[in-house]
Amino acid sequence: MLTRPHTTLLLAVPFAAVTVAVVLNASRLKLHADRHRIEIAARPRPACPQCHGNGGWWTDGAFPDMEACSCWADRRELRIRLLPAPAWNEPPF
Repeated sequence: MLTRPHTTLLLAVPFAAVTVAVVLNASRLKLHADRHRIEIAARPRPACPQCHGNGGWWTDGAFPDMEACSCWADRRELRIRLLPAPAWNEPPF
């Protein structure tokens, strides 16, 4: 029995999406996609001895700030622009 090309495509696309999701989850990457961009960014390692999977820690002092852990902050991210962001039609203030 011959299958039609669009039937094969309808079965292949969900399989490819699930495969990409499993690979990204296993490699500790985060995928964000919307109509303006597709972004793949790093996530903190759950077994990191420095941050214990939290991604960083808070510094002490009068003005506390978050110190990012090197298990994810030093890794590159990939961003592909799809559509330009819409311009604002009103003044900022």
